Amino acid sequence: MRTDERMDERKKQVLAAIVQDYILTGEPVGSRTITRRYNLGVSAATIRNEMADLEEMGLLEQPYTSAGRVPSDYGYRYYVDCLMAPERLTREEVEYVYQRYNQKMLEIEQVLEETARLVSEMTAYTAVAMGPNQDHAVLEQVQIVPVQATNKALLVAITSTGIVEHRIFTISDNITPEDLARISQVLNTNLQGIALEAMQRAVLKDIYREITEHRSLVKLITDLLQQILVLEGNEKVYLDGIINILSQPEFKDWDKVKEILAFFEREDSLRRIFNASPGGGLAIRIGQENKEEGIDKCSVVTISYAVEGKIIGKVGLLGPTRMHYPRVISVLQCVADSLSRSLQQFYR
Repeated sequence: MRTDERMDERKKQVLAAIVQDYILTGEPVGSRTITRRYNLGVSAATIRNEMADLEEMGLLEQPYTSAGRVPSDYGYRYYVDCLMAPERLTREEVEYVYQRYNQKMLEIEQVLEETARLVSEMTAYTAVAMGPNQDHAVLEQVQIVPVQATNKALLVAITSTGIVEHRIFTISDNITPEDLARISQVLNTNLQGIALEAMQRAVLKDIYREITEHRSLVKLITDLLQQILVLEGNEKVYLDGIINILSQPEFKDWDKVKEILAFFEREDSLRRIFNASPGGGLAIRIGQENKEEGIDKCSVVTISYAVEGKIIGKVGLLGPTRMHYPRVISVLQCVADSLSRSLQQFYR
């Protein structure tokens, strides 16, 4: 018999009560706790029977003998899909989100850093903001400036999506600030308005032809441009609140902590897990639904943000499976709406 066919109203009430209590306390939930805290109108013995049935169905687990029950990954999934009631943010919280985005922010990177900080602050979990997809971005400006009293220079590249990238590289002693200014001018003339994936050889040959005396330096710079704007990945990752997840009781074990920290260091893994659900809208992946190493005991919740109806990135968070899902969803929806409005200024 399928789970849906076995889940009568009382089992649903018991499961919802256990999930909600475990989210709040982090302690296994017993029948007496349910009887005392939740007015289900039945005895503790009846609750025990329902809990046994829910465990048999795979919705609950018993961490050790004589303990109460905790939700399984499947139990959380059923709760999220079938039982969870929405939680509205207070008027003050919504106003607070609006105020944070009303600050004067001059770059998309600044907006996304603020977004990760805000989500982490409002949920007490680890927040991730994925930068706008660069697939169709064009180069707006290149600038190369010498770093004083060194044999190094700073390359700054700005794209049409407002992303600012920079690298420091080594130059030979005979390169003057005037040389760098001229190279900047030639690069801007030839590359401005060109799609990042379309830096073709013909364009590069034109650049080399104009600056024949510094061909090797120009090649280094154009290689750097392609590397930082195209080859390193389409989206930047903005992370905030790593310490939040480490403060959860589920992650007191040092080996587990090391696994999670190692996961956060792998930007490619972060991109994969936060882009694992294609398309737009809200996505929730619980426990072992997350296939990346080190986060099988975590939940990942993501939501897309858009400009002029086009999805350009995602915001999300990572926390224990014992996550306050109703609040998390409300926070992400409010933040994504405000983020989408805030980014419109950069796409006019």
